[in-house]
Amino acid sequence: MESKEKYSAWLTNVEDEELVSELKQMNEKEISDSFYKDLSFGTGGLRGTIGAGSNRMNIYTVAKATQGLANYLNTHAEKPSVVIGYDSRIKSDVFAKVAATVFSANHIQVHMWPRLLPVPTVSFATRYLHADAGVMITASHNPSKYNGYKVYGNDGCQITTEAAAEIYSESQLPGNKLPGLVRCYASVTSHQLTQIQRA
Repeated sequence: MESKEKYSAWLTNVEDEELVSELKQMNEKEISDSFYKDLSFGTGGLRGTIGAGSNRMNIYTVAKATQGLANYLNTHAEKPSVVIGYDSRIKSDVFAKVAATVFSANHIQVHMWPRLLPVPTVSFATRYLHADAGVMITASHNPSKYNGYKVYGNDGCQITTEAAAEIYSESQLPGNKLPGLVRCYASVTSHQLTQIQRA
């Protein structure tokens, strides 16, 4: 699908007011840069500029990546669970809640830190709680306009190249089309979400 086609689809279907406003103000160059590809998913997960588009960090691209990871976990674990954390970057808390909702919708137990904390806490909690994966919403040392979605394996370490490729493949399945994907989870209750308590 060409950039302009993707842009039109987003403009028609996106419901987030902030993103709609950004979409309406885009010029040709911005449309091309925001939609010429999907945000890459690798061993470090996702990382990109916050904003509207398939090549940006937003609630829709976070939901798509999370659905891919959920599919992967449900394939490789009998009763999967995941730890989620977030830092002080712009929209980190929003993206964390979107990820938690998608996991919950896929019957995956979510253990979420109730406040912003450093990156290593997710790695620690993933091992301590014997979770199957960890997700940290952060972009480490990058400028403030960036955010990211780091994924850890059950050992608390960065996922392997093979795991990243499988998660990405799962995220590209036909049912994971954006931006309609997020709408599917709008009414999901987080009954499978528990807050991590301090020892």
